[in-house]
This record gives sequence, structure tokens and C-alpha cells, in this order.
Amino acid sequence: MSRQYFGTDGVRGKVGEFPITPDFAMKLGWAAGTVLASSGTKEVLIGKDTRISGYMLESAMEAGLSAAGINVALVGPMPTPAVAYLATTFRADAGVVISASHNPFCDNGIKFFSNSGTKLNDAQELEIEALLDKAINHNAMECVDSADLGKVRRINDAAGRYIEFCKGVFANDLTLAGLKIVVDSANGAAYHIAPNVYRELGAEVISINDKPNGLNINAQCGATSLDSLQTAVMVHEADLGIALDGDADRVMFVDHNGHVVDGDQILYILAQAGKRNSSLDGGVVGTLMSNLGLEIALKELDIPFVRAKVGDRYVVEQLKATGWKIGGEGSGHILDLNYASTGDGIVASLLVLQAVLQANSKLANVVAGMTKLPQVLINVRLTQNNADEIIASEAVKQAVIDAEKILAENGRVLLRKSGTEPLIRVMVESTDINMTQEQAENIAKAVSEA
Repeated sequence: MSRQYFGTDGVRGKVGEFPITPDFAMKLGWAAGTVLASSGTKEVLIGKDTRISGYMLESAMEAGLSAAGINVALVGPMPTPAVAYLATTFRADAGVVISASHNPFCDNGIKFFSNSGTKLNDAQELEIEALLDKAINHNAMECVDSADLGKVRRINDAAGRYIEFCKGVFANDLTLAGLKIVVDSANGAAYHIAPNVYRELGAEVISINDKPNGLNINAQCGATSLDSLQTAVMVHEADLGIALDGDADRVMFVDHNGHVVDGDQILYILAQAGKRNSSLDGGVVGTLMSNLGLEIALKELDIPFVRAKVGDRYVVEQLKATGWKIGGEGSGHILDLNYASTGDGIVASLLVLQAVLQANSKLANVVAGMTKLPQVLINVRLTQNNADEIIASEAVKQAVIDAEKILAENGRVLLRKSGTEPLIRVMVESTDINMTQEQAENIAKAVSEA
């Protein structure tokens, strides 16, 4: 059964347009509270990023949860993985994050975590959607008796708690003293957390894009736009740069030469370190989008590698199926289930820094064993919700067939619809950059015309 409202990462869209409206958020809060928190502590923890629309959606969610008889604990601006962690430590029945992650400020979203800090499974989302559909289409949202309405409280020390959790991931016998690090918080949820984590571990920190105003989240900054970080690393002659996205579940690096180190390369660094110190449990899970260079490099290290569907929830599912611990995406969603139940940009960055220090080397050197194959990704924006129809069209299928014939055994093509934006993503990868670019453009043209 397909989901009507939930995408690959909760509910997301343009603010003010269905479903990202106050009315929808209130009914979603009621439905989710009824399904996830009707027993247990009957409390749900809510965090958000720094978008101006977060205030509106947070209040609407509060109203819906209260109507269902669920108490609410507010933590304010907080990274997505922090909410997952805090929901477990406060013994909440669920955690809610109001964020559109790497999207611009005009978008927002709502995603949920279970009481164990994991994203909801399909069955839970379908159960919520069934109640939500009744509330939206049949005006069937029922309010509990006045005496049973939920209350709201604010947790004032949430940031400090999460900072201490992050620091606990880093080896006790290591320090960041002597390292100069540029930190780009994307004017997002980690602006008051990430710089302090690295400082308290001893690093000299140059903090950029740490002044959110509700409108500048992810705006030419953070993990999806690395130009300002690359410039800052070179200007300050830093050892490296760390970029998070708006809700800090993604991380990207820049080495001392200004070169980008992406999620695939981060996975290689973590796997290599685990192999070296005999802590690697099994293999590594990537996605259909993972660079072929990662697969080749891991094979040379005799480390198993499997691909999951795109989306960190599917990476987690594959990790649980294999019993492995490390996985992630090239976009910077990195998971190590030894430390966190979901993608955590700060935790992943500390594990990379630990690997660099233990190798007594530089970031550029520890990633040198992996050679990325040329990969071109073109996002084709849609004007209506017809991605499946376009992908299935004869013209697009023929363009893919033609590209695969030309690439032969030297490359691959991946065509998929985004689960978070109205986009069709065209990815082509091969040993030849010119051929890769040409075939990606040919397929993207066919998609646009269709």
C-alpha cells in the first residue's frame, strides 16, 4: 500500500501549500499522537530547525498533540539526530522534527522518530495516515476531555545534553588541540552546538554561517553549497573544514587544499579505520547513488559492500538486515549504529577526525586510497506530480537504453524521482567525464521534454 502523505523523510513541501499548513500540522499531530503515544509516558518531544515557519508549525503540532491527550516537551532549534537521541533519554514516546533539512527556507517538513530513536517504519506511517485521512476528509478529529488535554513544557538544557553526548563519541585519549577547523553550520539547527563541540574537544574553531534569521538557512552555505567553506579554509589556512546542512544530519568536509570530501569518501575513511583497528563489524551499506569508486576501493580492502535504495531509512533497514554498523550516502548522511540510531553529521565528523588523528595524518591523505569515478547528477524540476509517468515514457526509456549501450561496462545510469522535492534525478557514472556529462544531458533533455 502506497503512502499518501509521507515521503522518504517524513512530510515535506512548500510552506502555506498543502500539506505544509497549520491545519494539516495540527491534524498530523493529533493522528501521530494517537498512534505513537496513546500509552507509555504519553509525551512527545518536538525540535525544529531555524526556519521562520517553524514557529507556526510547532504551535499547530502542539495543539494537535494536546487534543489527543499527549504532553509535549519543546527543545527549540535542535539538530534532527539530537531529537532522536533526546527522545530516548527523556523516555518520550516519540520525537518530532520540524525541518526540511537541506531545502530552502520557504520549504518545511515534519518527521518522526520512535521511542528508540529510529525513523518510523512503513506500518506506523500507514496507521498515522489512516487516522489523518479521517481527520482531513471526514472531520473526524476527536478531542479528549478537558481534564485529559496534554500539557507543554520546555527543556532548557537540551543543547548542553546533546553536546556532551557528541563529545562522548570521541576517543578519551585523543584531543583536537592543535587543529584549526572551519565549521559551517548552514545558519541551521546546529549553529549553537557544532562549534562548541569542536572547541570543547580542543580545536581552534572558525565558525561561519552561524547567524540564522529564519530566512538564510542553507542559503549558499552548508553541506549543499561548499564554496564559502572552501574559501574560508584557504583564507584561514585551516587544517580542514566541516559543513553541516540545515538540520545537521548531513556532513561534508573540505581538506586543507580546499578539496571536497563527500559522503562516499567519508564511508571509505570510516571503513578503512575500522579495518585497521579491527573494529569494523562486517561491511558497508551504500545506496544506488554511491560512487562506483567507493565499491572498488572497499573491494581492494576486502570489505563487503551492498547498495540500498536512496534514503537513510533504507540504509538503516539494510544495516539491520546485514548486522553491519556503517552506512550512508554520498550526500553526507552517514550512519554508525554503534553511536547513533540515525544519520548524525556531528557524530560522523568526530569519527572522521578520530580516524585522521589515529592515522597521524591529514584528511587529504587518509582519503587518497579511493578514486572517485566521474559522476554527473542533473535534477530536472517538475511542474506537476507526474514523475512516474515521465520515467515510464517511451522517449525517456529509450534515452536510458541508448546511454547504457554507449557506456557498456564502463558506467551505469540511474533515474529516480526525489522523495523530498518535485524532481527527477538523472545520474550517470563512467570512467570518462565527457561521455558521462553528454549522456546525463541527453537523458535530462528527454525527461524535460517528456
